Amino acid sequence: MVDPFRTRDVVPDFDRYVSDYAARSAVTRSRLPMRADIAYGPSAGERLDLFFPPPDRATGAVHMFIHGGYWRMFAKEDFSFVAETVTRAGAIAAIVDYALMPVVRLETVVAQVRRARDWLVATIGAHGGDPARLTISGHSAGAQLGALLFNASQPAGRVSGALLISGIYDLAPLQDSFLKPLIGLTDTEVRDFSPVGLGYSAGPDVHLLVGEAETAPFHTQATAFAAHLAGGGLRVRQGVVPGADHMSLVGDLGTPGTHAAGQLAACVTARRGGGRAAG
Repeated sequence: MVDPFRTRDVVPDFDRYVSDYAARSAVTRSRLPMRADIAYGPSAGERLDLFFPPPDRATGAVHMFIHGGYWRMFAKEDFSFVAETVTRAGAIAAIVDYALMPVVRLETVVAQVRRARDWLVATIGAHGGDPARLTISGHSAGAQLGALLFNASQPAGRVSGALLISGIYDLAPLQDSFLKPLIGLTDTEVRDFSPVGLGYSAGPDVHLLVGEAETAPFHTQATAFAAHLAGGGLRVRQGVVPGADHMSLVGDLGTPGTHAAGQLAACVTARRGGGRAAG
């Protein structure tokens, strides 16, 4: 029986995509002005890379990308290519790393990503950015982590826009998935870190994207989370990208002319209260 959460089972070219991400990211790091491995917290895993737009395009906007991998794989260096679209739109790109499960538990991962957000708000001005123009995006587990940056328990106003892609917003089904022997999500982790069960109030404009070819849980969870956010008073939009799967959709974030890249650029350039992301 196919596990709908095990990407390798449903995307035959999984390994090719992983290699492609790494190759494209190496090109980005060699091409774009950047500062690598900046510490945003005290532990070894708390590092981020900053990529900068050409001076004549710089707008002061700042965008934080959070990678996926079910909290247990990948690193910021695999997703440098996302900075291509962000910097082309005139923003500083912050590609964030975090410690991986099961060496740490999800509580630590969440705390680290929140610390990265806070570091950007406090420090990005010294790098030419405007902390009032911080937007975020995340893919898969990164979308779940991104959603925890602006729930009701978090300081208001730190995130001005969010693009959440192929997200896991209810962790309960993962307890009986292929991940059970690998990270063993606990009942406490499911309760505390499932965005669909948390409170949301006034916050950023949120755009949820899912690929047409993704498995059913990604579609149903996006729909449920969109309704949950709207019930909290947030402006939320939901879109399905024709033909895209779980791996191609995140790859498209760095590919000019694709739907995903267009939505990322729209998120980056939107002003607070006037988001331009399309459904």
